[in-house]
Amino acid sequence: MNYGLYLPNFDPYGKARFIAGLAREAEAAGWDGLFLWDDVAGFDAELVDPWVALAAAAMTTTRIRLGALITPLARRRPWKFARETVTLDHLCEGRLVVGVGTGAGGDEWADFGEEPDHKTRGDMLDEALEVVTGLWSGQPFSHDGRFYHIKGTRFLPATFQQPRIPIWVGGVWPNRRPLRRMARWDGMFPLFFSAQSAEEAFNQFAESVKIVRSLRKSDAPFDVVALGATPLAQPEESTAVVRRYAGAGATWWLESLAPMRMGVPTDPLWSIEQLRAKVLEGPPRI
Repeated sequence: MNYGLYLPNFDPYGKARFIAGLAREAEAAGWDGLFLWDDVAGFDAELVDPWVALAAAAMTTTRIRLGALITPLARRRPWKFARETVTLDHLCEGRLVVGVGTGAGGDEWADFGEEPDHKTRGDMLDEALEVVTGLWSGQPFSHDGRFYHIKGTRFLPATFQQPRIPIWVGGVWPNRRPLRRMARWDGMFPLFFSAQSAEEAFNQFAESVKIVRSLRKSDAPFDVVALGATPLAQPEESTAVVRRYAGAGATWWLESLAPMRMGVPTDPLWSIEQLRAKVLEGPPRI
């Protein structure tokens, strides 16, 4: 089991310097990863660009994995995203994880003139991943698709990690298309907004893992990411919950550093002092 921290990119946490310092403290406390939300609007708060903040975090750490969970690729130019992620992969010397999904919320889509339809965004995501991975290869690449067209180019350097940066796919249960997409890549980050209890969320997690593993056509390493539902629990309670998720196939346990209930943000937000105390406490090892 690997242990990561999951942090919103809005105030009071949404400052690049703060995130960089927190990443350094997290690494010293024994955490294995730091992952940020990738939102551009909403929450009635100041937001920080997660990729700038992750670059700052890369410069203060040497071991932990870094990434954004999740980036909705349908609102990004895939060639710009490819260039940014390769740069960050080299900056952190191969510690980057790319998390992708279709995204949610009208304040990040229709309000900015972006594609409002989830199905279309799913089509854009699948095609964008073809483009991004093609550009990551460092080999000559062309593409003529429904949404994206590249006459011919070669992006250098290739990714620091070989054969490429790991891709984790996010999705909301019980939608089946995200599960099929998860099976094609390197990891799954399922969310369970409809769950009414911790027990229901766990059962949905276990079922989603079974479905994705049944769809896998590769025996390559595959990460299964579980989002902690009880970040303020006592250590012995957290350990028991983590052990249960590990038994259901989880390879990463993420502690959410904002109040969450079954993956949904709740009020009030943690104070900076509460957040840092949780980080310095270290992960709930099993």
